[in-house]
Amino acid sequence: MKLEVTELGPMKRAVKIEVPAEDVAKRVQDAYADLNRQVHIPGFRPGKAPRALLEKRYAKAVEDDVLRSLIPDYYQRAMKEAGISPVAVDIPPLDRLKIKKGAPLVFTTTVEIKPVFELREYKGITLKQDKRALTEEDVDKAMQALRQQHGTLEAVREDREIAEGDYVQVRIDAFEVEGLAAESKTETYLLRVGDKTPVKGLLLDEALPGKRKGAAIEVSHAAPPEFGDVRLAGKTLTIRGAVQEIKAKVLPDLDDEFAKDLGDYKTLAELREKVKQQLELGLKRDIEDHYKDLVMKRLVELHHFEIPESLLQRELEAMIHEELNRRRRFGQGTLPGGPEPDVRKLREEFLPQATFRVRLGLVLEAIATKEGVTVTEDDIDQDVRQMARAMKVEAAEVKRLLLSGDRDTLEDFKSRILAEKSLQFVYEKAIIQVG
Repeated sequence: MKLEVTELGPMKRAVKIEVPAEDVAKRVQDAYADLNRQVHIPGFRPGKAPRALLEKRYAKAVEDDVLRSLIPDYYQRAMKEAGISPVAVDIPPLDRLKIKKGAPLVFTTTVEIKPVFELREYKGITLKQDKRALTEEDVDKAMQALRQQHGTLEAVREDREIAEGDYVQVRIDAFEVEGLAAESKTETYLLRVGDKTPVKGLLLDEALPGKRKGAAIEVSHAAPPEFGDVRLAGKTLTIRGAVQEIKAKVLPDLDDEFAKDLGDYKTLAELREKVKQQLELGLKRDIEDHYKDLVMKRLVELHHFEIPESLLQRELEAMIHEELNRRRRFGQGTLPGGPEPDVRKLREEFLPQATFRVRLGLVLEAIATKEGVTVTEDDIDQDVRQMARAMKVEAAEVKRLLLSGDRDTLEDFKSRILAEKSLQFVYEKAIIQVG
């Protein structure tokens, strides 16, 4: 195999690859031998048909098969021999390549590579001290929140008006969009007055206070920007329904019995101490995450280099995909038959963050290489266990899904772990300025 590498730019290379004529001939010969055993030619026993006859009938199919096997094989060999680790590859389509008897096969592929840059000083990054500390007031608030979580909703028996803080069960009989057919499917919602929880994009809070059980409600308002459908710009949304029930939350007393109901606690003081420990652990994690955010920003500020366009586009596509999924989960997508979200606008919006992520990833990868940071099987297993807990499935199932995916899925998984370990290394070397 002969190679010729031409520099097209800081991160682009043209690699001319020449496959020896004898290798091409051997692949073609083997392809016809396999074909001869598989096809049935009238008048000939299996495997005995003349090659000339096979060439007449199957030359194009055999040539395509040979090219499909030759090109990836020699491309991989060429990258290894040239010491190139491409992030994107442009291989010429098969219809541009021809196999000529007795001649080598020559093709050129264009590859994009990761940038080569000098690592700036990343050890000893100075960080301003985060002075947040847990107070008894914080613990008091957490105890009250715990009390709220274990309160029970009870129907209000007295005939009274709805007040701020009440839980109201409303029945929605119709949802109407100006200029479109109204939805008449009956739905029920439970909301707390004052929380400003949207129902079909509208807030009912202002319409509920002062009303009684059984009262009709009607709310009309212009479509909010976050509704996510450009068709609704300037249009009026209307909800019609009724108050079905007024409920109030009854809170338990903060005493030893409350503590016993929540677990293996003998007294309220024991429960409070456990809550305090959890808050301290959470605050410690928050402060560490804050420091790591500062470290990441500093690393990007320290390093200036061009980034591969293919990596940037890949990151952008991933961010847009995640955003569209988020909108669908929270009901912020388009109405049936509506236009697709403005992906061009999303690309513009996410471009700075995507650029930041790609640059940071390359810097962390370079640090990992220099410091000998690697991903072990234990690292993978630990991450798999964390994912399994978050997904509430068995760790073995998560690992099976991971290993059954394509190679890129596993490599992306390892790359994320490597970046996290590299960031942890830099964070541990940082200097916290006290004062």
